[in-house]
Amino acid sequence: MKTIILASASPRRKEILRKTGLKFRVDASEYSEDNGHNLPPHKLATYLSLEKAKSVARKYKNAIIISADTFIVFNGRIFGKPVNISDARKMLRLFRGKPHSVITGFTIIDTSTNKKVSRSIETKVYFRKLMNSEIESYIRTKEYIDKAGAYGIQGMGALLIEKIEGDYFNVMGLPLTALVESLKKFGVKVL
Repeated sequence: MKTIILASASPRRKEILRKTGLKFRVDASEYSEDNGHNLPPHKLATYLSLEKAKSVARKYKNAIIISADTFIVFNGRIFGKPVNISDARKMLRLFRGKPHSVITGFTIIDTSTNKKVSRSIETKVYFRKLMNSEIESYIRTKEYIDKAGAYGIQGMGALLIEKIEGDYFNVMGLPLTALVESLKKFGVKVL
């Protein structure tokens, strides 16, 4: 079995990949994300995940590299991680009472064969009609830090959400079912 490398420092992605039971190492990509590319959201997500995977793949001769990139799309605009508290507040106020899409692109590279698979998965998230006081309470939890869209569905952020359509783990940053299905193409079976 080849070494599996998760090219991400995200604790959430690490937690999700652990659910597969696969043994893996973490080697965070040093690729600097740039959402400024003039690409449609799904293409941008796969492009960013591919660049992250390639930056780590160069270090390994016989490994399976897994990388991902997640962001929010709302009214045609892309939202990544908030840059500060007021940016987080602005995002949460925009999303309240409305749906937005969480798009994650992921890439798998086999460094010995240079075989690559890149996919993107979309999950629709519907926020409740939140009061300003609820947004402020959530901001005080500091969960918004380092999270695309300024919330974490796996924590107190779940209380902001009315419903989702699609993969729950995608909202956390790694679409588990699609990833496991894609890993089969590399001879990596989970079940």
